[in-house]
Amino acid sequence: MADMTENYGFVQDKVLRVLENIDAALRRSGREPSSVTLLAVTKFHPQEAVLAAYAAGIRAFGENRVQESMLKFDESFKTLIPGAHLHLIGTLQSNKINKALGLFDCIQSVDSEELLLSLTRKAAERDRKLEVMLELHTGEASKAGFPDTDTMLHAVESSLKMNSEAVKIKGLMTMAPYTDDIQQIRASFRKLASALKILQTQFGLSDLKELSMGMSNDYEIAVEEGATIVRIGTAIFGERA
Repeated sequence: MADMTENYGFVQDKVLRVLENIDAALRRSGREPSSVTLLAVTKFHPQEAVLAAYAAGIRAFGENRVQESMLKFDESFKTLIPGAHLHLIGTLQSNKINKALGLFDCIQSVDSEELLLSLTRKAAERDRKLEVMLELHTGEASKAGFPDTDTMLHAVESSLKMNSEAVKIKGLMTMAPYTDDIQQIRASFRKLASALKILQTQFGLSDLKELSMGMSNDYEIAVEEGATIVRIGTAIFGERA
């Protein structure tokens, strides 16, 4: 694998640095070590970058676009990364649902009741087990996501009424506003953590535990606020060309 990752030889050091920062944030907040999953965001990066991150110990990868992911994570390539899990973190259009079901282990960007119900129905039709996360809008107006917790609660209730085991709701996801205002960032993450507690109380779902929040610019704050998954691209792979 080494000869296939030559241009990304720096990735292992970058991954170690991010993991060290995560561990420090866990200690500052009194959380258990190793309680955060590092998801490498490989969108717009080649297979070579994925292999380098895999060699550095990463097993969770995030992609934004279904079409790009299908080309990158084809069947022959997946044999090189056994045990890897692929997450869709970008917007999923309804006409790409079937393709997404054939590729992703988890869809983090479920941002409407219509999408949640469509995924539940189509996963059941294909006898497919799928993990999903609900994206909540907590920051900039341009960001996707359920507009508020009540709308999200209604979507979960509607999904549960379908009585399907095809889809497991694993948790919530958000993007904080891109700002230097740390208090504003913390408020975004706290809103997501609060929403998770509300859903846990309302529905008692045993799998509903994950908080996917924090990216290269704010992941340490996210860990301090309870993140269980951080989505890191630039801090591992550098700026995209």
